[in-house]
Amino acid sequence: MSEIGVIGAGAWGTALAVLWARAGRDVSLWARDAAALEKARETARLPGVKLPENLVVTGEIPDANILVVCVPMQVLRGMLRALPARKSPVVICAKGLEAGSFLLVPEVAADVLPGRAVAVLTGPNFAAEIAAGLPAAAALAAADSDLRATLMDALRTETFRLYGSTDVMGAALGGAAKNVIAIAAGAVMGAGLGENARAALITRGLAEMARLAVALGGKAETVAGLSGLGDLLLTCTGEKSRNFSLGLALARGNSLADVLGHRTNVTEGVATAPALLARAAAVGVEMPVVAAVAGLLAGEVGVAETMVALMGRALKDE
Repeated sequence: MSEIGVIGAGAWGTALAVLWARAGRDVSLWARDAAALEKARETARLPGVKLPENLVVTGEIPDANILVVCVPMQVLRGMLRALPARKSPVVICAKGLEAGSFLLVPEVAADVLPGRAVAVLTGPNFAAEIAAGLPAAAALAAADSDLRATLMDALRTETFRLYGSTDVMGAALGGAAKNVIAIAAGAVMGAGLGENARAALITRGLAEMARLAVALGGKAETVAGLSGLGDLLLTCTGEKSRNFSLGLALARGNSLADVLGHRTNVTEGVATAPALLARAAAVGVEMPVVAAVAGLLAGEVGVAETMVALMGRALKDE
């Protein structure tokens, strides 16, 4: 039995597995194409990164002391259902809302795994930098203090610092909503609207995230931390961000279908935008930036019209 079982060999799952294996942890990495990954000992999703010799690649979902689930949000429910019955804690790295139900990560987990110890790992991290051993920090959110302390100790490394949080909903919301704001930030820059516009958009997007977090039972201060502001800054300013680069491409005249058709990794903000807007409407929270992104992705408005609408909103105190 492994110490840590990482489920999902995309860029993020592989990066975490590599990180922990290099730190001397006993790690298993589950992959759909386990045979091919085992033969190559590297993946196109993390070019140039070789899997450490002590990292076990498997096609069977590992029965580990800690399970770290790194799959896209829209397949999370099915993957959680497939986990071994053993009651080892589950750390979920997915970011987004489930289409149709509009549920966040901890809500899906509570629905599928009632009574199971679950935590959310989220923050401002690019997979390639984690795999390269560059310093980074993330938030690990779990309501139970003992569980939180145990997981933080087990998953931290010399280059990967973890901060604990009791606000699981707030942390999950920050990780989901920042992807949508990042699409807007990319569109602003792709349209040549300038750094002033991007800074204003990021700030107002953060305010929207805080309002919804509170409405869903989370804390506004959580959104000001690593899982909100930290992740927002990274994804809204770096072209390595799939969501930022999507907005950039849309503003430069590329179609959504064409951009997504050339990608192998999921751009979570596309499915999250309409789901987030619906969830906000259900609790009476206005999110104009998110609404603008949803309209842009649906092809209802262009970038120029979107900015005119945002700038023309009624004046109010911040």
